[in-house]
Amino acid sequence: MKLSKMHLKTLREVPSEAELPSHVLLLRTGMIRKLVSGVYGFMPLGWRTLKKIEDIVRDEMDKTGAQEILMSAIQPSELWQESGRWFAYGPELWRLKDRHGREFCLGPTHEEIFTDIIRNDVSSYRQLPLNLYQIQTKYRDEARPRFGLMRSREFIMKDAYSFDRDQEGLDKSYQEMYEAYEKIFTRCGLTFRPVEADTGAIGGSNSHEFTAISEVGESEIAYCEHCHMAATTERAEVTDAAPQDDIEMLPLEKKLTPGTKTIEDVANFLELDKKQTIKALLFVKYDDEGNKDGYVAAFVRGDRELNEIKLVNALGIPEHAIEFADESEMSQATGCVGGFTGPMGLHDCTIVVDSELPGLKNMCAGACEEDHHYINMNYGRDYEGDIIADIKTLLEGDPCPVCGAPVKHARGIEVGQVFKLGTKYSEAMGAYYKDENQEEKPIVMGCYGIGVSRTMAAIVEQHHDENGIIWPMSVAPYHVIISLVKPGDETQAKVAEDIYEQLCAAGVEVMLDDRDERPGVKFKDADLLGIPVRITVGRGAADGVVEYKLRRDAEKEELPVAEAIAKAIEIVNSEK
Repeated sequence: MKLSKMHLKTLREVPSEAELPSHVLLLRTGMIRKLVSGVYGFMPLGWRTLKKIEDIVRDEMDKTGAQEILMSAIQPSELWQESGRWFAYGPELWRLKDRHGREFCLGPTHEEIFTDIIRNDVSSYRQLPLNLYQIQTKYRDEARPRFGLMRSREFIMKDAYSFDRDQEGLDKSYQEMYEAYEKIFTRCGLTFRPVEADTGAIGGSNSHEFTAISEVGESEIAYCEHCHMAATTERAEVTDAAPQDDIEMLPLEKKLTPGTKTIEDVANFLELDKKQTIKALLFVKYDDEGNKDGYVAAFVRGDRELNEIKLVNALGIPEHAIEFADESEMSQATGCVGGFTGPMGLHDCTIVVDSELPGLKNMCAGACEEDHHYINMNYGRDYEGDIIADIKTLLEGDPCPVCGAPVKHARGIEVGQVFKLGTKYSEAMGAYYKDENQEEKPIVMGCYGIGVSRTMAAIVEQHHDENGIIWPMSVAPYHVIISLVKPGDETQAKVAEDIYEQLCAAGVEVMLDDRDERPGVKFKDADLLGIPVRITVGRGAADGVVEYKLRRDAEKEELPVAEAIAKAIEIVNSEK
């Protein structure tokens, strides 16, 4: 492609709304174009890269035997009501009505649609297993769309769904997808880590998130260098402190603790280790109609951090159905006192106790009375919980739940996730098959998503420098850019055209920068666009010499034209 004929608009200034490097660079290169907040279009170069990512995904999916289809993004509410997710998915579900008042949503995912297909088309065990997938535009009404393609309201996703006879079949399908994802993200040039993850609104039993390592990522992962433990902090289990069975319970005492509203304050005032205190966090719940549906008091050890995802899972409610309570309102209903709330004296609320608290003796907690705390509080004797569960966050330095070594934290970008759905959707929606004995059994499902457009942004986050993008060959919009220094020079123009024709004939994707621009502008654009190989045709053209440079390297070299062509063809074929 000749740049003189290409629709290309690069920007010299950093767009004011862009924060992350990927957002800045994809806008500056003109690869994406903002329509409104969280909604982007793809311009010629960006679309070429996006299609290459899609092609890698499609190639690896097809190799597993998965079959590609395409379903509508508009989904009737009835199917979501059947599965129970019309409310559970929350306010991110983009709801709409047609002129007749019938409710629909713009699909953020397609479990219901694919389950509906299978329940209508599959009746016998002989038709299983199956794996269907699509690459399609999805919609989520994000409250705060940000970071360009990282968290947008419209995005491109590959979603696949496996259908098996039993758990053993699901395990096999899940492993096939897991391995396919490893190949996909490796081919895209990403440094990534698969980690155990929470299933969220999708549901199911097990899940792994594929996280592209990046300091700007929204996912936080905990991992151990001494074993294979790796999980999102939302999912990571925490080892409880050893039960203090050999410690005698002391008499409960109420202490005056004026002004000590924080764990640190009360621990300092009473000269206690924070591990001897109990922290209270207060929430209000909402029902399916968005009305208040009671209060929740969650308790963890004073030096711990509450994990809200674990809390909502323990309560069996969606994440959007809970928020921090107004302490004054909750006080009237439950007897809590802001800054001095403990598990004793509460009423008319759900008390959730972290799993390690019952084993700890002689703890300090709020007395539900202004300026007072209890010491020597013990589970069973002085208080009890309605729910006991691990609701704490695995912090950096905490012992690994598998081997006990200190865990480390890293940040990353979620680019894919795989789920074992089991029979969650098939039972809810009546997707059954008849086995060899003509007995009806629910189809066992898995689902597997890749954020295609988000993967594009993740690649840029990992592959850029101060001058622009550095595309891996496999996803670069073009493999080679030829920078013609003086388009009006007949010798230079002829050499550039000859290189262009030979590379195109060899199957190399080439950009020829034949614009009437200063050389400095051309070099800056070449670096900004991140094309892997640059061949500069300048003064040496008369002697059959050009400059050859890889975008990822600082070094340049002067080479005969034929050698430059051969090197370009070799590296493209070995890396694309």
